[in-house]
Amino acid sequence: MFVIGVYDIGEKRVAKVKKLFDQFLFWTQNSVFEGELSKAQLAEFKMRLEKIIDKRYDSVIFYIAGNKKWVTRDVVGVDRGNIGNIL
Repeated sequence: MFVIGVYDIGEKRVAKVKKLFDQFLFWTQNSVFEGELSKAQLAEFKMRLEKIIDKRYDSVIFYIAGNKKWVTRDVVGVDRGNIGNIL
């Protein structure tokens, strides 16, 4: 499935969260990542994420599409992301 992940994380935890996102998705711009994941990969990602974030203050949102063909990506300005397969 195609996943877009965005986060708003406290400064003390943001480096750890970004490092985890880098393991699963492609960086597109500040706090925004996207890529293809299986259900199992997404479940592992969320489990590892919950060990890092503080649920009282931090926010992570995943937008999930069945596959990439259902998502249109339209960039105005510089396209900072490099979309491909990580895993």
